[in-house]
Formats: sequence, C-alpha cells, structure tokens
Amino acid sequence: MNDTRIEKVSGRKARNRFIKFAWQVYKDDDNWVPPLIMDIKERLNPHKHPFFEHAEMDLFLAYKQGILSGRVAAVLDENHNRTHNERVVFFGMYESRNDPEVAAALLDRVAEWGLERGMTVLRGPMNLSMNDECGFLVEGFDSPSVLMMTYNPPFYPTLMEQCGLVKAKDLYAFYMHKDHETAQKVDQIVAKVKDSTHITLRTIDMKKVDHEMARIRHIYNQGWEKNWGFVPWTDREMEYVGHKLKQIVDPDIVILAEDRGKPVGFAVGLPNYHEALIHINGRLTPLGILKLMYYRRKITGIRAIVFGVLKEYRMTGLSYYLYWQLEKNSLAKGYTWAETSWQLEDNYAINRFVASLGGKVYKKYRIYEKSIPDKKPD
Repeated sequence: MNDTRIEKVSGRKARNRFIKFAWQVYKDDDNWVPPLIMDIKERLNPHKHPFFEHAEMDLFLAYKQGILSGRVAAVLDENHNRTHNERVVFFGMYESRNDPEVAAALLDRVAEWGLERGMTVLRGPMNLSMNDECGFLVEGFDSPSVLMMTYNPPFYPTLMEQCGLVKAKDLYAFYMHKDHETAQKVDQIVAKVKDSTHITLRTIDMKKVDHEMARIRHIYNQGWEKNWGFVPWTDREMEYVGHKLKQIVDPDIVILAEDRGKPVGFAVGLPNYHEALIHINGRLTPLGILKLMYYRRKITGIRAIVFGVLKEYRMTGLSYYLYWQLEKNSLAKGYTWAETSWQLEDNYAINRFVASLGGKVYKKYRIYEKSIPDKKPD
C-alpha cells in the first residue's frame, strides 16, 4: 500500500519546510556543508532570480504516514530545450529519506508535471540548471564538497536506479596539490606562448566588474557552446552572477587573457568558502558572521571553477598559460590545493589537460534520466 502523499509547496511556511528538510537528512553527516538559507531562498524566488525569465518551477514535498520524508523541484528551462531541441523536465533540489517509495513518488510527480507541459524526458538533478550545482555524488564521500558542488547521501544513486533512471552523463572533479610534478613542462609551454604570441594576462578589475563579466560571458558562451547540456548565460544572468561573485571573489585568482586588448580567454578560481560555511550551519547570525570572518582567513583551497578560451586560440597553449598564472597567484595568496570541477566524462581534451597538470579524479557526479511514458501503466 502506497501511503506517500505529495503536496505542492505554497506559501512561506511550506517553502521554509522545503528548505530546512535538508537539515534532517544530514544531521549526522559531518561532511555536509549547510548552504546559506538566505541564498537558497533567493535562488528559489522567481521574482529575484533571472533564471525564471526563461524557466518555470514548482516545488513538492513528500509525506509518508504524515511525516515529511522528501522534497523535489520540477523545472522547465525553455532556453535549454530550445538550445538542444529537447523536451526535458529537470528535477532538482532533491532530498529524501532512504525510501524507494518516497523517491518514486517524488520523481513520478515531476514526470507528471513535465508531461502536462509536453515534456518527454526526466533528467537531473539540476539545482536549478547546469549553470548551478548539478549531479549526484557517486564517488568521493570521504570529504566535504567544495564551493558550488553537490553532496548527498550514498544511497541516492541506488534510489535513482530503483526508480528506473539511468546514467545520462558523469561529471569529474579533479584534485590538484601545490606539490605536483608538472611545473617544468608548464613553464616550457608558457615560455613558448609568451615568445610566439601577443597574449597578455591580467587580473579582474573589480571597479569595472560588470564590464569584465560581459567579456567573460562572451568567451564562455562561445567556448562552451558545443558542450553537452550547455545553455548560454543571458545578460541578466551574468549580471546576477557578477553581483553574487562580488561577495566572495578573490580578484587575484580571476585571470583574463587579452590579445592586443581583445579578450580571448579567462580562468576563474574562487576561494573554497565551504571550509568556512561548514562552521555556521546556514545562518548569518551575528555569531555566524563572526565565525565566517574568522574561518575564511583559514581557507586553504580554491575551486578552479571554469576556464574559457576562444576557439581560434585553443591550440596556442593559452590554457596552460592561464593555469600557470592562476596557480602562481593562488600560491602567492597562501592557497595550497585546488579542485578543478566539473568536467564532462567524455570531454577527453579537457580531462587530459587537467591530468597533464597533475590533477587526479577524486570525486564523480552523475546526472540521471529516463523517458516519460505518455500515460501511467494500468
């Protein structure tokens, strides 16, 4: 007998239950980094986040025998479906107890929601798109996630498989330590780039951050357009990202490449604020702010979140030049390790590049999918 009930989230109280349910799931997990509640509220607010200018979303809660047991977001991103000529409904913000019945009820509700809108494929998790956190962790549960990467209980992949979902794509996270053994090779490539091109590198100008972000967006949207699942950032989304980054960015580890003034590449590193956020339980109370200020001075790692190079500069060695400068600046600031993430499992050129720099795959994430039947079986 199925005694799981699904309710659509409506109103502030239900939305708060949706957000805070995660604390029940991870209450005994020391590797979980509680997100800032204020950030999650803003992300899920269609009046504040520019993602909803081309997407719609509903949130759902699962109750089993009257006890809150799971949550999920149903997301339809028109830009994704238009870009890839697909009819995909995404599920995201997924959390649940280790209960196949609850998992099936949540995913079936998202599939039903998508079917009502003409969708034919269920895919996820996306929180809320591939430009946000995405994928379930499937390998690497022995350490906390880094900034803007997901974390979940080890039983989530099994639940997905029990619900009939299969792998759509794996994503890799590489660990890189300052004591890697590739410095000489990189130095040789960098020297060649300097001698044979007019490319120069500089750090981001925070006084002109909107202008700088527009340059990054131009390179990003061109350099990543052929990647699986890629959806170009809109102007408004890039402005929003730029505003958020102002709060956490270390301008010394955001590198722009120019060829006689023309922007041709970039490398963005961000301090791994998860090393600080893990201590404040999601709340910026006065004590939480003091803890954040204290622990952010002790951050040792960065997330090398994205590299972008225009197509015509891909064979010039510019990627190595950007990495070389990012590493040099990071070490000068006292950072000792980096996670380069995420990389598509079949982006062989990028994966070989990161491996050649001493990177080792230490976490894997998985995006799942399944077809949505026209109607439920009798």
